[in-house]
Amino acid sequence: MTGDKKIVDFIASSRSNQAHCNTCSLNSLCLPIALENDDLDALDRIIKRSRPIQKGELLFKQGDHVNSVYAIRTGAVKTYTVAPSGEEQITGFNLASELVGLSGYNQDAYPLTAKALETTTVCELPIEQLETLCDDLPGLRKQIMRNMSGEIRQDQQMMLQLSKRSADERLAYFLLELSSRFERRGFSPKAFRLSMSRVDISNYLGLAVETVSRIFTRFQKNGLIATEGKEVQLVNLEELGALAGTAKQEADCERHN
Repeated sequence: MTGDKKIVDFIASSRSNQAHCNTCSLNSLCLPIALENDDLDALDRIIKRSRPIQKGELLFKQGDHVNSVYAIRTGAVKTYTVAPSGEEQITGFNLASELVGLSGYNQDAYPLTAKALETTTVCELPIEQLETLCDDLPGLRKQIMRNMSGEIRQDQQMMLQLSKRSADERLAYFLLELSSRFERRGFSPKAFRLSMSRVDISNYLGLAVETVSRIFTRFQKNGLIATEGKEVQLVNLEELGALAGTAKQEADCERHN
């Protein structure tokens, strides 16, 4: 029975690695959202699906020639720039269904480095073939523009948070933003795993790592969150939202709508 089980597991694993756009559970969040079945087949033919990328491996490095855009299927990736002094500045964290490499789409070289935060699988879309396909499929080009627009809006919103918020407000906003992204993927908005380290979070939020650790401890003591290792549970979403200012933002959006 043990041998049979291993064979079954191997077959299941092999099938899971042979993902296709029209059967992927993330296709309503990724590029295929704008495509019909025949168009999905055309997109499938240009996608490269290689072995899983292990934690710490690079998808691409700052300065590398732009060859591809990557859609994350599973796992998580961080992007960062490296200053001439060698100092890293994290620019974002990408989760399943999100595209990585769009910032280099219209350039000769990637302006960022992308590194896997955990074992990650991606769909690689070669730029030249993707552009040719976009000429034939206007819906695909439109969806790429939507993704780029969403990435810009997210960057702008985070810049606003970093420039005008206290340390506590920044971390509360960060946790709620992750919560929202996990919920859009069908996962729990209240309990999730932080694939990034406290050092990465502090770098991204522009805070000292000791400050981030103290805030996590304070949030837990005040009953806002519960943590166990990398697992985080958002216990009091309402109070976290008030702290992050999201309640006011939602009210402003409703008034403008």
